[in-house]
Amino acid sequence: MTRSGTVLAIATSIALSGCASIGAIPTERLGSARLTLANGVPAGTAQLLANGNGVSIAVAITGIDQGAHGFHLHQTGECRRPDFSSAGGHLNPMDRDHGELSPGGKHLGDLPNLEVGPNGSASATFDIEGSREDVLDYLFDADGTAIVVHAGADDYRTDPSGAAGSRIACGVLKRS
Repeated sequence: MTRSGTVLAIATSIALSGCASIGAIPTERLGSARLTLANGVPAGTAQLLANGNGVSIAVAITGIDQGAHGFHLHQTGECRRPDFSSAGGHLNPMDRDHGELSPGGKHLGDLPNLEVGPNGSASATFDIEGSREDVLDYLFDADGTAIVVHAGADDYRTDPSGAAGSRIACGVLKRS
């Protein structure tokens, strides 16, 4: 099995293991992204999964420092190295403030921090707020969506980016 195949299998296993009931089991892969580090080294994958009328994202990443890292959906499906600034700001189609702790928050692209272990890897599954139809329309608009991992933790309140630091990994979501 290739490294990307292994990462995909891990991400899928994680997505399935976190489900609380049969009704919550992802039934369809809606999209995916291959994440790379700023130096071009592959870092992992993200899978966009259907969950009833909802959408979840399952990520498996390796090769980054231990600790909490901001994890966001960004407004443009482009990941030019070395700084990934081509991905633009957070995906924010409803023009809200940043973070679940801000009075006017949160962006659609605001996701919980990734908790990276001592081995430099993390895996997690998060729900994306909104109906399946709306989320897919936002993610797969004309310029696409990037997934970005930041060097530091998101504080869940500082607008517009959560003070999460530089962008260290990026991948472009592709519809399945």
